This record gives sequence, C-alpha cells and structure tokens, in this order.
Amino acid sequence: MNNRKTILTALFSALIIVGAYIRFPLPPVPITLQTMFVLVAAMLGGRKIGTLATAIYLLLGAIGLPVFTSGGGIGILLGPTGGYLLALLPAAFIVGIGSDIGYKAGTKKSYALGCFLGGLAGTITIYLIGVPFLKLNLSMGWGPAIKAGMLPFLIGDTVKLIVAVTLSGSFSERVRTFITAQQTE
Repeated sequence: MNNRKTILTALFSALIIVGAYIRFPLPPVPITLQTMFVLVAAMLGGRKIGTLATAIYLLLGAIGLPVFTSGGGIGILLGPTGGYLLALLPAAFIVGIGSDIGYKAGTKKSYALGCFLGGLAGTITIYLIGVPFLKLNLSMGWGPAIKAGMLPFLIGDTVKLIVAVTLSGSFSERVRTFITAQQTE
C-alpha cells in the first residue's frame, strides 16, 4: 500500500469515528452518521480502502478505544448494536465492489449507479446482520426487532445513501486521481 492509500484509509477511518459521534439517541439503536461515512469511504476508496478503513475502525473499538457511539470494547460488539457494527465490514466490501465496477465502466452515470446499487446492497446487509443480532441479544420477537432495529432508520438511511452517492460523485475523480498519481519526492 502506498502512502496515498494509507493517508486515505486513515482519513476514512477518522471520518467513520466522527460519524459515530454525530448521533441522535434512539433506544436501543441510535441514529448516527457512521454508516454514511462507511458508504462514502467505500464509494470513494473502493472495496480495498473502504473495507480496510472500516476494519481499522472496528479494531480500534474492539481494543477499547471509545470510537463507537457508546464507547469502546469487545462488549459493545457483543451487545445489542454489535451486529450493526460488525455488519459494517461486509457492507463496506459490497459498496466498494459497486463503486469499483461503476468507476471502471468509465462514465459518471455508471459510477453513480454502481455507488447507489452497492450502497443499497450494503445498507441491506447491515439490516440483515444487525436486526437478527439485536433480536437474539435482547430476546425479542421478529416484529419488535424490526420495529426497533430497522423501521425507524429506513428514511434516514435512504437520505444517507443519497448524500453518500452525491458526495462521492463530487469527489470521485479527485480521490481516484490522488490514489493513482505517481509520487514525486
């Protein structure tokens, strides 16, 4: 990994951390911007950088640094919201695949479509892992788990997806050029 990719990976990890602290507390799962920054990281950095930035975020939280919305430590990953956090990793990979495919197609429209479809699939992945984890962790039925862990977030996650695609479309050329530019020292 070259210095430019390392810088972007660290920047995206930092943005995800900041996003975790921009929150609206809604029990049992708070509304945050961390998912939006995971989407942006994967859309702009592709599957490798986006997934690595998300993995670093999760690792920092797992070792106890207070980067999650409710602090840090392995206990949070095993708690009610742990499934949503763990789901960020496969979601970033999926979003990055969509972004990479769209970017390689060579048009802004194909890039936006790849980001949107990847982002939609990534968001669905978060629900597919997070809701059952919440259900099992809190010994809830499916109905209450869906009502608490998915329904309140559908509109916000749709807005986050649209914002992420828009931001990525605005910055993709600069970021991809930055990634691939030859370093002169």
